[in-house]
Amino acid sequence: MNNSKSNFADVFRDRTKAFAISVIKICRELPRSREFNIISYQLLRSSTSVASNYRAACRARSTKEFYAKLCIVVEEADECIFWLELLMELEGNKNGIKILMQEGKEILYISAKSKKTTGGSL
Repeated sequence: MNNSKSNFADVFRDRTKAFAISVIKICRELPRSREFNIISYQLLRSSTSVASNYRAACRARSTKEFYAKLCIVVEEADECIFWLELLMELEGNKNGIKILMQEGKEILYISAKSKKTTGGSL
């Protein structure tokens, strides 16, 4: 892997991890109710999946394996946005949810673009 790709991968890996950490912090501050517990659980699961699957993609042994992990990242990032949209509708922009949603959208866009680029080489 050339140096610029390696640097991008490192930065994006850190970015997805920081996204997951931010989600964890926001979920800690959500009201305690059955509904919010479900949303929180799903959001936590999908955001940590984005980070862990991108990390796995960086360790892929082949282009096909990289592409498969990237597909999961795209799917889970989109799911994060869904749960964050629900929180925005229920809670407004409390705890910086809007900022987190923007970061999720950027992660989704970058991942989907990488998926499209990688898919063309399969």
